[in-house]
Amino acid sequence: MKLTWKNYSFDFLLKTYIMGILNVTPDSFSDGGRFLDEQSAVQQALRMVKEGADIIDIGGESTRPGADPVSAKEEIRRVVPVIRTLAKKIKVPISIDTCKAKVADEAVSAGASIINDISGLRFDRRMAKVAVQHKVPVVIMHIRGTPGNMQKHPVYKALIPEIMDYLRVGIDIALKAGMREDMIIIDPGIGFGKTVKHNLEIINRLDEFKGFEKPILLGPSRKSFIGKLLGNLPVTDRLVGTAAAIAIGISKGANIIRVHDIEEMTRVSRIADGITRIS
Repeated sequence: MKLTWKNYSFDFLLKTYIMGILNVTPDSFSDGGRFLDEQSAVQQALRMVKEGADIIDIGGESTRPGADPVSAKEEIRRVVPVIRTLAKKIKVPISIDTCKAKVADEAVSAGASIINDISGLRFDRRMAKVAVQHKVPVVIMHIRGTPGNMQKHPVYKALIPEIMDYLRVGIDIALKAGMREDMIIIDPGIGFGKTVKHNLEIINRLDEFKGFEKPILLGPSRKSFIGKLLGNLPVTDRLVGTAAAIAIGISKGANIIRVHDIEEMTRVSRIADGITRIS
């Protein structure tokens, strides 16, 4: 399975790819406020590339549980200058983490080359067209509700089938807009409208998503289910727990891992790849 677009090519038979998280926000759950200005954001991205990141995922709106939405104008103000500067300095693709078509359009025009949509193309139905027009891949993620209410007692009758149905509809939206089959990435949405048990079940059954024949993105990095499992550890102490989730996720079929701690998770992925890709 390969993903080839513009000047980039990912061969998922060779390795797991590392997506580095760069939140240009004041309120993200883990690194909010750390990279608000352009210089610090660019330096962090350069650091992540040096440590092994294959993609830099830039977001200008927090999607943590209970987060308040921001306007497209504010989101653009936060991310576009960073993307424009960074695109001239790095050779790895830049992903724009947004659910607003206007933000995605401006970001890709500035140099981003992947659209990562937490709503699975639902919140803004123009998103699929933007991806098609720019000829960039899109990440279709599952979410139950919105960031503002997603963690208020999420209930499923059948967790994995319901997530699959949601992703299937998202894929259909993309295809009807003219998206190529091989330009779609799927993400089951760890932490987005899920309990601790839901997140554990998703990772344990991740191999069932291989039936879509699409690259699978997994993003458990530093999330609350890890903290809760380990005795309510704070965000800063979730590195080892993240590593365990990533290793098992890779063994179950994850093709891209979305993480904060690049150097450490690159090492984890190399070991997991070495074990699971033995032929």
